[in-house]
This record gives sequence, structure tokens and C-alpha cells, in this order.
Amino acid sequence: MKQITKSAALIAAAGVVLGMAAPLNASAAPPPPSARPAGSLKWVKCEDPGLDPRQQCATLDVPMDYSDPGSRTIRIAVSRIPSENPDTRRGALLLIPGGPGGDSLAGPSEQGRQLPRSVRDAYDLIGFAPRGNSPSTPVSCDFDRSDLARTKLLPWPAPSGSVAENMATARRMSDACAHDGDELLQHVSTKNNARDIDRIRAALGERELSAWGVSYGTYVGAAYREMFPRRTDRIVLDSNDHPDPVQAQRAWLAAFEVGVEDNFPVFAEWASRPGNPYRLARTAAEVRPLFLRLAARLDRTPIPWPGADPEELNGNVLRQTMLDGFYDPADGYPAVAELILAARKGTVPPAPQAPPDSLLRNYAAVVAATVCNDAAWPRSAAVYQKGVAAGRVKYPLTAGMPRNAMMCAAWPWQPKEPPVRVTDRGPSGVLLIQNERDVATPLSGALKLREALGSRAVMVTNDATGHGAYLDNGTACGDTLVSRFLATGERPRRDTSCR
Repeated sequence: MKQITKSAALIAAAGVVLGMAAPLNASAAPPPPSARPAGSLKWVKCEDPGLDPRQQCATLDVPMDYSDPGSRTIRIAVSRIPSENPDTRRGALLLIPGGPGGDSLAGPSEQGRQLPRSVRDAYDLIGFAPRGNSPSTPVSCDFDRSDLARTKLLPWPAPSGSVAENMATARRMSDACAHDGDELLQHVSTKNNARDIDRIRAALGERELSAWGVSYGTYVGAAYREMFPRRTDRIVLDSNDHPDPVQAQRAWLAAFEVGVEDNFPVFAEWASRPGNPYRLARTAAEVRPLFLRLAARLDRTPIPWPGADPEELNGNVLRQTMLDGFYDPADGYPAVAELILAARKGTVPPAPQAPPDSLLRNYAAVVAATVCNDAAWPRSAAVYQKGVAAGRVKYPLTAGMPRNAMMCAAWPWQPKEPPVRVTDRGPSGVLLIQNERDVATPLSGALKLREALGSRAVMVTNDATGHGAYLDNGTACGDTLVSRFLATGERPRRDTSCR
């Protein structure tokens, strides 16, 4: 799942359009021009000087526990940039962030700069920080600082393949949440994120809501559509999660196995290209064994790396750097190659600057609460040990990590309700946009979501590499199709490929 804003700081067929349909029957015609709906949010100028000066901020109170609406409330931070043409304004476009652990508060400014004028005219652009994410009412646990390293937050096994340390980390971090975490930790989930979105819609004064969900945001967007089908307008799902209703979050972790394999050949071709200042080998075929040998060497003999977290370059740090770098090839490939070149010489580049511990603790708590509250995970170390052993054989680049135990293996609370089941029932205003080679949300998982949505959806597949398909690592063809859908309601008549 792409980890936008906060999460990024923690690091990370033929190209033919097959015709356009008439505007969708569901909410096809825009409402008559009128004054913007009178919502209940009190908008003020945002404090961040780096934002578009038109961006406004507000807060909204929602129930912490929707099964007991009269109990404690929590705060949800919301942002907006109003439509640039009130006469053609259609409604509100909610930017649903990835993660879990990301927010879209800066989205109206940052994504708004990329959106075409036709979309900015049609919508107020709305961002928010999901429940638990600061500056909404935050959650946090008093995690040991050593447990906040990237190679701890994702469960890389020991060089031998043992999961014993991972299980100990899961117990230690879960105990920290049980002992000092706020009650809100038990109420952070995908379904509650969807319920909060509907409260945002009502507070905006909108009868229906359009949305652009990215990565984990596609799962939230699909959940919102399932739970509030009559309140959705045009829904764009970008870089799509596997929708398995029982293993939705474990499927996210497992996706890295396929995602890395889908991406590595492209990296290898880039890393062997003549003239590339980061060239690693003469041929693409040499890059994979080179990487595996280097990772194994660093497993045996790490290189000291003062100021980094952990303070050594070991095999798992190299693997995690590869995984992070594959999100965005333009910047990520050089970073991966630079680390490989340094390690081959027995040196290291300057240590990356870590985010503040408070930010990492908030992020880690939101991730854990979401994935552990959505669905129960196995508690037995033997289950994970068996999975890791098989994964290391079949997918050596990821060394078994995607089948390993996260904090959920020792989470102190059980899910309060069944996970979301995505179906083909409901309105048809859904457009999926997906890159063929995506490390975090691979095409194979996106096709499962496409299948689950049935005839209610259409999918555009980009012959492209990287995470984030619309206005990011996709294609001009795909960007045009999504922008047209948001602005006019027109979709391709059938699933379409863009080159």
C-alpha cells in the first residue's frame, strides 16, 4: 500500500482507447448551478505556509465508537480548496490517502497542482487525516526506539530465516499498546474510516461524494461504496489493493513478493544500461545474482553505518531499500543502486535522516491498529515459520518477509466486526487505474478487485512501472481517461490498456 505524505517521509497489452461511453446513468448530469451547499464545517486559513494560499482547514467531531454514538467523540482534521468555477461546480472530490498511516491534508494543494482545470472546476478538493493520524485525534504507543526502524516495522526475518525475533517484537510492541495506548486504538479500522468519510460528506453538505483513493485508499474507497452506496458519485481507485475479505491486510503484505518480482527486471535493465552513472553490471541478467550475493554477504558481515537506524547496513536494510526504491523508479532506482555500489566497496552513503520519534510512533500505531483490527491474524509462530521458509525459496528477493508476523500476531484485542467484503452490487460509477508493474499493489491483486466489482467498474491498465498510476507513474493516456471521467462522467466502454 502506498504511504503518502507522512509515510513517504518514513523511508516510500496494447495502448488503445477502446471508445468512450455516454455519461453514466448514475448521477450523470451535474446538479444545476447553485451556491455551494451550506455544510457545518468552520473553515479557517491553514497554518502551513507551504500550502496553496486558497487551502482552508477545519475539524469535525465524530464518534470514537459508532456502536455507541453517544459516547466519546474524536477530532478529524479536514482541508479543502474550493472549486475554481462555482458555475460548473459538481460537488466534492475526497482525496483518500494510502497507508494505512498516510493523510491527504496537503492533497488539495499538492495533488491540486497536478489536476487539470476541468477537474478543479468541477470539484471542491477535500483532504483529511484519518482517525488516529495526527493532527486528527492521534494514537500512539510507547514503542522502543529500536522497534521503529523500517526493518522492524516490516517483519524481515533473521538471516537464518528464524521468526523468533519477529514474534518477540510483535509481543513487545503489542504490550506497549495495551499498557499505554489510548482506547481509540481499538476503534481504528477500515470500516470506521469509511464511516468517518460519510460524516465528512454530511458536514460538507453534499448529497453524494466523489473520491480518488490511492493504494490502501482504494480499499477504503471500496468499503465506502459498499457501506454507503447511495452516497457515492464518481469513484477513482488508483493502485489497487487485493480485496480478500478475510486476509485483506495480510494480502497487502504478501503482495510485496509478487510486486518485487514484477519490478526487478525493469530495475535490472536500467541498472545495466550503458551510460548510466549508477550502472551495476554489463547485462540485466547479472543484476539479480549480484543483488542476492550482496544481500547474503551483508547478512553475514554487516557494514557499520553510524547515524542510521539500525546503525549497520545488513542484508535486510539492503532489501528494504530495494523495496522502498521500487515505489518511484525516477528517484528510487538511483538510491538503490547508490547503496549497492557503496556496499560492494565496503562503504556506506550518508545516513538517511530519520523522522521524529513522535511521528514514527503515531504512524506505527495507526498501521498496527488498522491491520490488526480489520481481521484476526494467526497467533502461532509455527504458521509464520512455515510461510517464511516457503517464501524464501520461491521469492528469494524478499527473503520471506511478506509471509512473516507483524504486531497483529500478538495484538491484545480481537476485531470488533467482520472485514469489508467487496461485491458487484451498487452504483456503477467506479473507474480503476493500475500500473502493470507496481511493487506495493501488483496487477495480480488489482485484477482481483476488478473481478469483485464486476460490471459496476471499468479498469484502465497502464504499461508502466511504479506505484501511483494517475498523474504520477502512469501514462498520458491513463491520465486523460481518469481526468475525463472525473470531469464529465465518461468512462471507457470496456477495460482498456494504455501504453
